[in-house]
Amino acid sequence: MTLFYILVATLAAGLFSVLLAATVALTWLPRFADRMVAFAVGLLLTFAFTDLLPEAMHLGFDPREVGLVLLGGLLAFFMLEKVALWRHDHRHAQGLPSHSPRVAMIVVGDGLHNFVDGVLIAAAFLTDPVLGWTTALAVLAHEIPQEMSDFMVLLSAGVEKRRALLLNALSGLAMVAGGVLGYIALHQAETAIPYVLSVSAASFIYIAVADLVPELHRKRQPADWLSQGLLLTLGLGTVLLIGELLPHSH
Repeated sequence: MTLFYILVATLAAGLFSVLLAATVALTWLPRFADRMVAFAVGLLLTFAFTDLLPEAMHLGFDPREVGLVLLGGLLAFFMLEKVALWRHDHRHAQGLPSHSPRVAMIVVGDGLHNFVDGVLIAAAFLTDPVLGWTTALAVLAHEIPQEMSDFMVLLSAGVEKRRALLLNALSGLAMVAGGVLGYIALHQAETAIPYVLSVSAASFIYIAVADLVPELHRKRQPADWLSQGLLLTLGLGTVLLIGELLPHSH
């Protein structure tokens, strides 16, 4: 019965958060996708620095270990983007359609994050069913703004709405995989969590700083400075507010 609860909770948290985020992000946000990039930057960086990396240290990493894994993750995503750019140029030369490399990186990063949340939900259910459902609700609430930022990044990269929804849903299913693995081999899965959190943070930081911030700098009028600064601050404040209202019970 515990495994059934874990499956239901991770499926609900992983996919329901995607559907709720899609309700907003795919209805009225597409017309503002280029402007909402700054909001996505604020969300991604704040999640990385105030949620994922502190959580990795709370679960056993010291700052040096976090720094080393973070550097390794940044290097890995740099190489991933190099490969994706080569593939993009190769397909473009052949006249075939191809999306921005940031598409693959945001899906990978969010999938890792969801996988960790699945393991944490499993750990909570194995401790107490009430704690399990409470943790699943907290994860759901935290995931909605994160999924919204993913939609904004995908839309700004030229991904059509239906494909963006499919990609986010697939990354949401990683939560189910994390829940099952957590149930079967919780100790081994928990050991890997700080590494996965640090790599996921690396993906968010790399996408924000290497891909999205340069895009913001293309718009250099004073009005752009104001709107981008406000949206970036709004993204930061959204994550901090949710963190205060619904702190993770990791």
